[in-house]
Amino acid sequence: MANVLTSLAADLYKAAEIAGRSAVGFIPSVTVNAGSEVAAQNTTVRSFTTVEGTINTSVTPSMTIPEGDDNTVGVDTMTLDKEVNAKIPFTGEDQLYLNQSSGFQTVYGQLITRKMEGMVRTIEAAVAVEAYINSTRAVGTAGTTPFATNFDTVAEARQIILDNDMPVNDGQLSLIVNSSAGTKLRNLAQLQKVNEAGGSDLLRQGTLLDLQGFMFKESSGVQNHVKGTAASALVNGALVAGATSIVFDTSTPGASGFKAGDVITIAGDANKYVVVGGVTLTGAAGTVEIASPGLRTAAANNAAITVGDSYAANIGLHRSAIELAIRPMASPLASAAQEQMIIQDPVSGLAFTVEVYGGYKKAMVDITAIYGVKAWNPRAIATLLG
Repeated sequence: MANVLTSLAADLYKAAEIAGRSAVGFIPSVTVNAGSEVAAQNTTVRSFTTVEGTINTSVTPSMTIPEGDDNTVGVDTMTLDKEVNAKIPFTGEDQLYLNQSSGFQTVYGQLITRKMEGMVRTIEAAVAVEAYINSTRAVGTAGTTPFATNFDTVAEARQIILDNDMPVNDGQLSLIVNSSAGTKLRNLAQLQKVNEAGGSDLLRQGTLLDLQGFMFKESSGVQNHVKGTAASALVNGALVAGATSIVFDTSTPGASGFKAGDVITIAGDANKYVVVGGVTLTGAAGTVEIASPGLRTAAANNAAITVGDSYAANIGLHRSAIELAIRPMASPLASAAQEQMIIQDPVSGLAFTVEVYGGYKKAMVDITAIYGVKAWNPRAIATLLG
């Protein structure tokens, strides 16, 4: 018992390496704040936010030094409030039997690999949810897989991020799509022709090409959003461009009303805005929130608000939009664990606590990590509807 983790060490690190490279798209597209130091659940991570502030367009010579311009520095926080855990029990008979065939270390290395892959997919899905419910605007057609005939919507997604004054030319943009969208993209004839695509990677290996500045990635974590049941809502009071709180009335909320992730349009405005939460409702009236920079055009009083159809949330984002913080979970001094090891993938940075617990003629390998996800900058997120 005393040397279980030591004997499994090579398989454990291999498992972490494979898990860190599973077919995921969101995790490698965001800022990963990871380390091998353990942390407690609900640990708070702070980030400072700044605004552009005053920009002077003229300078007046003077013998007196002028006062500086006021600048605002805010604080935002995220919490390591989520856990992933897997338990793999085994008995002496299990260990003896496996050593007479493929080998205990080999089989348990594979089991650990599968468990870690499942844990990574759970984290991937959490990042995907945080991305799509904090997106600023959307392009494409809900319920229709993109790229059936062209990839024009890629440029439109890029335009959203560019119009939000976010960087688009620094190599940090990613577009994460589901397998249906990836298949449609691979089927486009112009991308299969080597002379037009500029290479044979997609034709020969099926590797998605970078397009319009986006690194393309596929993920099973892409979320399928079911629209809310709000209907017949009207803007209550004219709104200026830049507004993020939309006051409405005359709504028929139905079972769920407005939901975070709903895509809404306002009469007279061609933009598709994503509801980011903060929905308050009193009878048929309330307020729905959209992300900064808010409305692109002013909205008239009594303009109709329409909730779009359900959709698959393919996401375009800049790496700075979202942070994933992950740490191995701390164990108390009086823990029953007989062995403990911190496993960290050197490429992805994902780290896990692996412990062995001994019982009566039975033992268990336990794998745990705690993490938190935060969309610091919704301006850098766009949804490509599918």
